[in-house]
Amino acid sequence: MNHLINDYIEWWPQLWAGLQLTVGLTFASMAVALAIAITLALGQIHGAPRWARICSVVFVELIRGTPLLLQLFYIFYVLPYFGIKLSPIVAGIAGLSINYGAYLSEVFRAGIEAVDRGQWEASRALGMRSLQFVPLVILPQAARIVLPPTGNYFISMFKDTALVSTISLGDLMFRGQLIASETFSYIKIYSFIFLIYLAISYPASRAVVGLERYLRRGRNA
Repeated sequence: MNHLINDYIEWWPQLWAGLQLTVGLTFASMAVALAIAITLALGQIHGAPRWARICSVVFVELIRGTPLLLQLFYIFYVLPYFGIKLSPIVAGIAGLSINYGAYLSEVFRAGIEAVDRGQWEASRALGMRSLQFVPLVILPQAARIVLPPTGNYFISMFKDTALVSTISLGDLMFRGQLIASETFSYIKIYSFIFLIYLAISYPASRAVVGLERYLRRGRNA
């Protein structure tokens, strides 16, 4: 038992550095994904220009129809053939944010469309343009609807960051793979990484459930 603890103490600095990168990557990618999602969602709602709806739908279906791992490979390994060479961190953020932005756009679109139509009509009656009342009136109300599913996607992204290890980004999973290849302690290192992911994702998922219940009570009050 002492030998096991000593191993974990020895490995922890490397794993901690990888975990910091994983968390930072998650927050950065989610921030970009939210911007992409809102843009795509607004491009698909009723009243958006036809070209915007077509571009948004095509983009969403293209991304949702291909696996995230392939998208990461394409961004990191294929784009350099077209003169676009990205660092592993930029490629990782781009791949995660584009993938999750496409999925979240459907959540945001549904949330926006769930806002009572009377709010849209009242805003137009006051002489407000779409660029004015959508961010000021519609999006704040839609936020209460989309917050819980967005939280679930945030947790999923945290776990999916493990895929960036395939493009040589030194995240938690990549550091664990290096340690395992050097020590051949596959069971110990991967079990430890398993517990680290679980220790973060499980409390976060329970927090999202609590938030969803809170918002539901607020709507029913």
